[in-house]
Amino acid sequence: MDKEFLRNRTFDELQPGDSASMVRIVGRDDIDLFAAVSGDVNPAHLDATFAATDLFGHIVAHGMWTAALISAVLGTKLPGPGTIYLGQDLKFLKPVSPGDTVTASVKVREKKDGKRIVILDTECTNQDGEQVLSGAATVIAPDTIIEWPRTTLPDVSLRRHDRFDGYVKQARDSGIVSAAIVHPCSPEALIAAIEVYEQKLLEPVLVGPEARIKAAAEAAQVSIDHLVIEDTPHSHAAAERAVEMASTGRVGMLVKGSLHTDELLSAVVARGSPLRTERRVSHVYAIDVPSYAKPLVITDAAVNIQPDLNDKMDICQNAIDFLLRLGYEEPLVAVLAAVETVNEKMQATLDAAALTVMAARGQITGAKVDGPLAFDNAISPDAAKTKGIVSPVAGKADILLVPDLESGNMLAKQLIYFTGATAAGLVLGARVPIVLTSRADSVVTRIASAALAKLVSVRDPLTRIAAE
Repeated sequence: MDKEFLRNRTFDELQPGDSASMVRIVGRDDIDLFAAVSGDVNPAHLDATFAATDLFGHIVAHGMWTAALISAVLGTKLPGPGTIYLGQDLKFLKPVSPGDTVTASVKVREKKDGKRIVILDTECTNQDGEQVLSGAATVIAPDTIIEWPRTTLPDVSLRRHDRFDGYVKQARDSGIVSAAIVHPCSPEALIAAIEVYEQKLLEPVLVGPEARIKAAAEAAQVSIDHLVIEDTPHSHAAAERAVEMASTGRVGMLVKGSLHTDELLSAVVARGSPLRTERRVSHVYAIDVPSYAKPLVITDAAVNIQPDLNDKMDICQNAIDFLLRLGYEEPLVAVLAAVETVNEKMQATLDAAALTVMAARGQITGAKVDGPLAFDNAISPDAAKTKGIVSPVAGKADILLVPDLESGNMLAKQLIYFTGATAAGLVLGARVPIVLTSRADSVVTRIASAALAKLVSVRDPLTRIAAE
């Protein structure tokens, strides 16, 4: 029978002893998809740490995932299309684990004339021939022959957001770091501060007008009695006080509250500021893109509007140092442009070529830098191969250095909203890391941003070395 068509067996055609089966290998995606569709997020099926303490000592598939294979055989093979499922008795005999090969089988036991009732024995076995499920199904068998095209299912991809989990764990294990939450005078800013505190990532110090902070806490319905408040008259004074606290070591990082970004950064980079270094400050988005094999850094998409070549050199070095502090041995930097060839009329390509040479001659250190590269051949090995690009970076970039803020911001936001990416954001180049939060950020994003900032703070910041 053509595999592209489903054909049933009518009630009159069925005989006791008739059987059919199907085989499936259990994968992690099967378990995660079943959890997503059913809502059954029992950690015994999803969390290896929890499952290690459970009865079986490892993750097991949902029992009803295995039972669903019985339904698939009944609906597509025997009796097939037109079958009405009336009931199912089930016994779960052994656990089903990721990697197991499960064979689901049905066999006609009994036919009941009149209403076309058929009772079938049902079972699932594993690759060792052991029964993992047994039972009996009661169905109404079809009365007419049906041959129907097999439905082409949509491609399904899972959007996992676990690439930051290791960094969050490292941050929790790296000791206590105080963070100045600058002007947290909105409910959202205070809730974010409480979240990172409860995750045991940071010890928040609330810097701003005390009365407004307490009013925001009341509006958010959260308690801040356990947190220190550094009272200041307004947002500008809060930014200056936070800078002072960071310069004396009282806090190890700054976190933007409800003031404007430029107001906070102006205090950080002001002439004479103790947090200012010889390096230009810049922003990095550390992005977990579901379809990319590793975390991806985009820079600069939030601070430097139209950076020149010297600015880009600092932006590049900031991003490299960031990944070095996270444990990368030699990050791969793709300097982006619209094309992968140098064109004198396109400044981005000239800057990219210059940065490549600067890295080769030691003006940029710690990474392999190549450009110009277009976005496709920076992140796709196939695109790079098709265009004949020979490069140590093409197709596997860790860092995307964008031509300007507008292009970088659009690229990052497209990845976030079109692909479901998670983006943690930091400002680097000052003596302490700075977290820029947004009201639109998810909890995962806020926690990841705090965790990465904490790791930068505790691992001998290279920006301090560069300035001293």
